[in-house]
Amino acid sequence: MAALTLPETDWRSRPGLDALTQVLGADEGLTRFVGGAVRDALLGIPVADLDLATALSPDEVLARLRAAGIRAVPTGLDHGTITAVLDSGPVEVTTLRRDVSTDGRHATVAFTDDWREDAARRDFTINALYADPNTGALFDYFGGLADLEARRVRFIGDPLRRIAEDHLRILRFFRFLARFGDTPDPEGLDACTAHARDLMALSRERIRDELLKLLVARDAVGVTALMLERGILEPVVPEITTAAKLAELADREARLGAAPDPIRRLAALLPRDPITGDLIGARLKLSNAHRKRLVLALTDGGTDDARALAYRIGREAAEDRLLLAAADDAEAAHGWAALTHWEIPRLPLTGGALVERGLAKGPDVARALRAVEDRWIAEGFPNAARVDAIADAVVAQALNAAISAKAASPGTGRE
Repeated sequence: MAALTLPETDWRSRPGLDALTQVLGADEGLTRFVGGAVRDALLGIPVADLDLATALSPDEVLARLRAAGIRAVPTGLDHGTITAVLDSGPVEVTTLRRDVSTDGRHATVAFTDDWREDAARRDFTINALYADPNTGALFDYFGGLADLEARRVRFIGDPLRRIAEDHLRILRFFRFLARFGDTPDPEGLDACTAHARDLMALSRERIRDELLKLLVARDAVGVTALMLERGILEPVVPEITTAAKLAELADREARLGAAPDPIRRLAALLPRDPITGDLIGARLKLSNAHRKRLVLALTDGGTDDARALAYRIGREAAEDRLLLAAADDAEAAHGWAALTHWEIPRLPLTGGALVERGLAKGPDVARALRAVEDRWIAEGFPNAARVDAIADAVVAQALNAAISAKAASPGTGRE
């Protein structure tokens, strides 16, 4: 890549960051920016997380931070990671390390002062870039700059060994390909294909997190299709067999200006069956809210009245249904516009108000309240005055029905 130094970016001027790097010996070359922050700065995209790598031991990092009055949280001390909490946000500081042993899920590490050794244990070349905090000078040990320029995601060293160290790297390969890549590295792609079944050894939470991140990446559609072609998802989500519906959804999202959503996109990949959706939600250990959304997105139902739908199942679920199941773009666009800037109202009526109108407490009140609500929704959520009128009519009808039923019942007098 042409750049030899890190460009100036907003995050480099974060309050407290210069002081932090100085405390950790940046002037002596003991601490550098590393990983995603360097990569994303070079690509000119926003930086989410900020990481520092340091030749200082974890104990020395803790001692220096505390002496400087910087709050230090030992978030991963066994692996050399300490979080420095600045007023401008957290910064993860990790001591240089090398892998001693791995089992495909976890690694035992030893600390080192060798920058190349630290870089060698990372997954991809584009994630093994370092930058001097003072000068912005870049350090690239495995051709990451060239790969970044070529939009190529490539394992460091032998892909099979990298995957054996951590099976999650299979999914990370495709996620980074979807986010940054143009064409897959053939050797890495073949290694992921050969070891796809190793994903079964991972926790479902780790699989879920990577999959959901992948689904909202720049080329989620093309990369998901490639994963299906190579059988990558078959061991963990065999129900996913085609990316065609995902492609349709992505196109509709783009036309309507809807932000990509991972749960909605997951639904697009699944059979239109709420029971299957619930089972997959449980398998991937989705939150209760996300699991419910997935089930609703896969449940058949009308989309012609977007506001009524949103009132009954919630805004996000209604948007999912519109984007996934609307008969055509015109219907989806009409529903999307109806929900834009619209706040879901609350029915301006209580059961107590129906009791005051003469209904007896109990099932009759609940039935009447539902009847009022149904008419209120059908009329497009009119104001309180109209709701009162609807309530008067519903109560009158209920009372008249009760009188008629009583008159029609046989007498109970003595013979």
